[in-house]
Formats: sequence, C-alpha cells, structure tokens
Amino acid sequence: MPLGSSAVVAAPWRDDAKVMGLVGMAHASSHFSHLLLPLMFPVFMQDFGWSFSELGLLSSLFFVVSGTGQACAGFVVDRVGARPVLFMSQMLFMAACLLAFTADSYVTLMAVAVLAGLGNAPFHPVDFTILNQRVSTARLGYAFSVHGLTGNLGWAVAPAFFTLATALWDWRHAFLAAACVYAVVLAVLVWNRAHLLTTTSQHSASADVVPSDLAFMRLPVVWWCFGFFLLSTVTLAVVQNFSVPILKELHGVSLEVASMTLTAYMLFGALGMLVGGFVAARFPAMSDRVVAACMSSAAILMALCASGLFGHIGTLWVLAMTGFAVGVGGPSRDLMIKKATPKGATGRVYGLVYSGLDVGFALSPVVFGFFMDRGWYSATLLGAAFVLLLSVVAALGVGRRTSVPA
Repeated sequence: MPLGSSAVVAAPWRDDAKVMGLVGMAHASSHFSHLLLPLMFPVFMQDFGWSFSELGLLSSLFFVVSGTGQACAGFVVDRVGARPVLFMSQMLFMAACLLAFTADSYVTLMAVAVLAGLGNAPFHPVDFTILNQRVSTARLGYAFSVHGLTGNLGWAVAPAFFTLATALWDWRHAFLAAACVYAVVLAVLVWNRAHLLTTTSQHSASADVVPSDLAFMRLPVVWWCFGFFLLSTVTLAVVQNFSVPILKELHGVSLEVASMTLTAYMLFGALGMLVGGFVAARFPAMSDRVVAACMSSAAILMALCASGLFGHIGTLWVLAMTGFAVGVGGPSRDLMIKKATPKGATGRVYGLVYSGLDVGFALSPVVFGFFMDRGWYSATLLGAAFVLLLSVVAALGVGRRTSVPA
C-alpha cells in the first residue's frame, strides 16, 4: 500500500494488524506516563512532607506542557514524519523516569513532570498520522478501536506495575524499572521501524493539500472538532475526579464500592471501544451521527445518575453503562476527525484538535470543583450531562462541515 494513499486497495490484514499493534503499544506507554507521578503522591507525602496542593501542581504542570506541546507537535510531525518524533517521545519518558530515580527535591520532580509532559505531547498527532497513512481505509475503525483500548490498558497497568515494583524494591527502583520498560518499547519500535514510516507534508503535491502551515486554522470544522473534544473531556474529567465522592455523599456507599464503580466505568468504556470499532467500520459515512447518538445516550444516563431514580445499586450500574456508551462512540469520533482533516495537515490538525482534551481536563476541576465545594453533588452530574449534550451539537457541526468523503 503506498504511503499516504487513501488505501483503496486493502493491504493484507497481517500488515495492518502489525501497525495497529505497534501504535497501540506506543499509545499504552503514553497513558502509562499520565500516572508516573500521581501514583507516588502518598509516598512523596510521607518521605518529603509535601502537601496535596504541591503534588497536584505537578500533575497540572504535566498537562499544561502536554497540551501546549500537542498543539505544536503536529507541525513537527508533518515536517519530519511521525517516526522520529515517536522515538524521541520514548527517550523523553526514559529520561523522566531516570531523573525521578534520583529525585531529592520538589524542583527535580517539576523537571520530571516537564520531561514526561513533553514526551506525552506528540502522541495523538503521531499515532493518527501513522494509522491514517499505514492502515487500509476499510480497517481504520478497527485501528481506532485498538488505539483507544490500548490507551486504557496503559492506565490499568500503571497502578499494578508501580505497586508491585515498589513492594519488591522501593519507589526509586520502581522508576528505574519503568525506564527499562520504555527502553524495551523503544527497542521494539526501532526494530519494526519500517512499519512506522510516514510521508511528510513537503512530499504532497495534490491540489487539495493545505497551502500553508497555518491555513488549516482558518477552517471552521477544525475548531468545531476542538470544541467537541473540550466539551466531551469536561464530562470525563468530572467522572474521574468527582464520581467517587459524589457516590459516597449521594448514596452512602463505601469508598471501596465507589472506587470499584469508577473502575467499572473505565472497563465498560474499554468494552465499548471494542464494540465501537465494528460500528465505525460498518457505518464510516455516519461517524458524526454515531458519535452524537452515543454522547446523547451517555448524557441521558448521567442525568439518570443525578436523579437517584434507580437507588444506589442501580445508579452504580447506570454510571458504568455511561462509560460503555461513551466508549462505543470513541472509534467513530476518531474517524470523524479524520474526515475533517485536509490532506497534508494530519499532524497539525490532530495536534490542535486533541489539545482540547488537555484544556478540558484543566477546566473541568476548576468549574465543577466550585459545585463540589458547595455540596451540589447532583448538580455536578447534571452539569456534566449538559456539557456532554453540548458536545453532541459540536459533533453534528463537524458532520455538516466535513467536505472529505468517508
């Protein structure tokens, strides 16, 4: 299959599967990096006496660097290709882990957050540039499903990895072990580098190529995509940050049960992504409507959680099903963005659009933290449901403005 082609002739399944696996492994390493520091917060409090505010600042620093870098990284990917940027990201993760191994001050951990944030920044433009160029068009729905699944696996593996490594050795050697994991991932990617090669924007000469580096920013559809990611992520951040205390206060369940419900939300979301891959492959031309239907269903389910209509046990299951609904829409969401992306600007568009994730993660705790401080627990869930409905409007707006055929 020619690089950068529309993949009219499908490549062998084995080739596409290998690309999906390599990109998925890299994506898992990216999500793994999100938890490098937060998982060690209790240890840092014990060893260094730092407060929650000080430690929370490290996470904020990570996402600020990642979000800013993601919007810029797309330009680099389009200029030099996805492969070298991917290799550099893995090396930055290794450097962050090695620096954490030697950390003895808060400033050092701030540097760790910056390095890890820089490593995490390019992953969406890198991953989707490789997938869009290397995987047959008919199988992109499956590719996006694998991409989402492996990201969730990265989140799931990190707590078990650091818990086990810290128990076997100590927290410093846990970071050293993580650096070794990133070294292995880098070695696998380098060994299979032929499957990760992409063309650059300079090599595109078709009439519909974006004429300049910043021309894509004048396209309204790009900002509708950005708005969709910002709005939908606000709701995800509410679930991640506040669902446990909300369930405890509204329904009187234990911390363990509330935490298990959040885990169920994530697992059902992963299952939804698996199902969503088949949905996206079956209905590629309807990706915006699939996304709108899934987000509308999730918003209704979240509003039902706020009502308490089903009691505490029923509410836990309804919240888990909310994750499933959002997950089903994931692969179609990525396909929707692909259709809205002009040729020659994949990295730039994905970098800008997916930086909406970081903006949403940054804004949500501030806005809904105000609600939580005042004990407005049901209003927090209702507000998150309302914002998710706004993301439906954004998804349909993307569909109306998409000129690239499926």
